[in-house]
Amino acid sequence: MSREGSHTRDTSSEDLIAFIDEVVPGSARGVEERLGDGFVRLEVREAERRQAMHDIRWVEDALIELLRNARDAHAAHIFVALSRSQDERSLVVLDDAVGIPRAFQELVFEARVTSKLDTLSEDEWGVHGRGMALYSIRERAREARVAWSAPGLGSAITCTFDVKDIPERADQSSWPTMALGEEGAELRGPKNLIRTCVEFALSDPQGPKVYIGSPSQIAATMRQVAKTHASEAALLFESDYDRLPVCEQLLAAPDAATLAFIGHKLGLDLSERTAHRILSGAIRPVRSVAERLKHSSSSTAREGADLLAEPRRLKLSEADTLELKSRLLDALDPVTDRYFLRILESPTLRQSPGALHVTFRISLGDEG
Repeated sequence: MSREGSHTRDTSSEDLIAFIDEVVPGSARGVEERLGDGFVRLEVREAERRQAMHDIRWVEDALIELLRNARDAHAAHIFVALSRSQDERSLVVLDDAVGIPRAFQELVFEARVTSKLDTLSEDEWGVHGRGMALYSIRERAREARVAWSAPGLGSAITCTFDVKDIPERADQSSWPTMALGEEGAELRGPKNLIRTCVEFALSDPQGPKVYIGSPSQIAATMRQVAKTHASEAALLFESDYDRLPVCEQLLAAPDAATLAFIGHKLGLDLSERTAHRILSGAIRPVRSVAERLKHSSSSTAREGADLLAEPRRLKLSEADTLELKSRLLDALDPVTDRYFLRILESPTLRQSPGALHVTFRISLGDEG
């Protein structure tokens, strides 16, 4: 085809896009306005969709957003139930926070909807409180919904992801290990869903307790947590489970069939046989991730330190620091003379567990 014919075809394509824009404003390619020379102004919806693609690139990204939401809603306990079937990852996050009214349980998945009007916060994972977390998760997930929630009684949010589209780390069974680095205790290992929970829990030792396990382990754990403040015998006479806090609902189940039913309502996939095993004690509750790390580190003290303990640090007085710097400069004098070096400033001292780091800034004697 001639160059002229090709140009005519391109022009016709642009005319068609312009025509669609004119008939249905903003419908073509999520564009609100064409500015010329290839520049456009995106529709808000398209800009939000692209932001969601950036915010949630791994399943681990979705989990940290759900953990932050529960923390900001004043949860004392957060339970993370994980399961996977072929390429589908299921993630259920339950908490005993303030809960979501029924009228808002769909609305919270829309962009820019938040209850934190005056509490925009920033932590090591970025800014939180924009009203974009649940929206971004739903945009990227096969399904994301509030399985159950009520004001003052907690929440259960369930999500499923196609790991071919939204990947997760390859090793999802390994717990992180601790090693002493230059900055003190540090986590090592795959940045998987377990480590996400660990890092979140360690970021605020006074924050909510976080538990992670299979749906059956989490159900058993929630029952155990509920026993710390509720009477199992008194709950047996409760017939309206939706009046109870999320943890107490599972404790109130009088038999395996009811436990499986309540679990399913909360997003926990429990068979009646599994429910029998929970009631009989065959499925044990799990420790919180902080308690597990503390137990693990104490049982392997020779291999690593306790992540939750404050490492002992060397603390030099100001007088001793000045004396040490002076002696170091004196000791370095023969070397600087021999190699024609010049010390640019007083050395800096940095302390970490088991080490004292000294830095000299130098230049060649004929520079500067």
